[in-house]
Amino acid sequence: MTLEILQPGLQTTVQDEGRLGLYAGGMPPSGAMDKASYRMGNLLVGNPDGLASLEITYLGPEIAFRDDAVIAVTGAQMTPKVNGEPIANWRSHAVRADDVLSFGFIESGARAYLAVAGGIDVPPYDGSRSTYTLCGLGGFEGRALQAGDVVPVGTGVDGRAGLDVPVDLQPDLGGDTELRVVVGLASYRLQPESLETFLTADWTVTPDANRVGYRFRGAELHFVEREQPAGAGSDPANVVDFGYPIGSIQIPGGVEPIALLADAVTGGGYATIATIISTDLDRIGQSKTNDHVRFREVTLEDALEARHQARARLDRVRALLTDSQEHAIG
Repeated sequence: MTLEILQPGLQTTVQDEGRLGLYAGGMPPSGAMDKASYRMGNLLVGNPDGLASLEITYLGPEIAFRDDAVIAVTGAQMTPKVNGEPIANWRSHAVRADDVLSFGFIESGARAYLAVAGGIDVPPYDGSRSTYTLCGLGGFEGRALQAGDVVPVGTGVDGRAGLDVPVDLQPDLGGDTELRVVVGLASYRLQPESLETFLTADWTVTPDANRVGYRFRGAELHFVEREQPAGAGSDPANVVDFGYPIGSIQIPGGVEPIALLADAVTGGGYATIATIISTDLDRIGQSKTNDHVRFREVTLEDALEARHQARARLDRVRALLTDSQEHAIG
């Protein structure tokens, strides 16, 4: 079973749960930027957890199916169409050989996910099929898809068309976004007034926003005066090198905070003043240039509770779809 890429869109890559367990060795996880949407896509088409999907950023591709398949589009609303006829997001659909999937303009969010029953079946690299384009590894030949690529799809999964994720269980996408952060690891480097400014300013996502990181514009922040420590750079934002948590925020030069995301470097010498909680990494993955963002400080306990609630919502979707499939079979 295969898909043929007729037009690639802006950036369409193969992604899954990510390349986990290698961070200490300098390997970022990659993987879907919006895990909730990616996972719900797999649930809709009946895939086991972890199978790969296509992540579609900003501008959708045009894809021809060379075999019958069951698909679902989740995440950003880009008006998916089959043979020119709109189909619903968050719903599984049957497509026939030679059907063509295309997309309209983006309406909300930034990234859509195309799940296909059987999963995108490129060879795994270090335990993952995710694409890490900076190093050219994983995914489809280590790169974003191009016109003419023939992408393999796995077999052995019998998806069923007509399943939906209820609206109240779909992620809230687009518009102004509040991102919850745990302050630290090097927040002591900021002047107290500047830390307050960071948490109250209205930040705008700049054009420098991709899978590596998002840069924000909105206010200037100031660091505490200090004598340059041995092993650190001269920029006031520099510290002696340490590891960067995924979602951590650094502010080189005190302007334009940068949130480090799925494909970012794993460590370096910039002070990280806060870290976006894991649940809200999905939300920043659905933000795009010129969207407005605010940061809100939460505790570690708050972050763990948010993760618990997100998992409970996914479990609810899983239970509903499993129940729908069993009733259909019965």
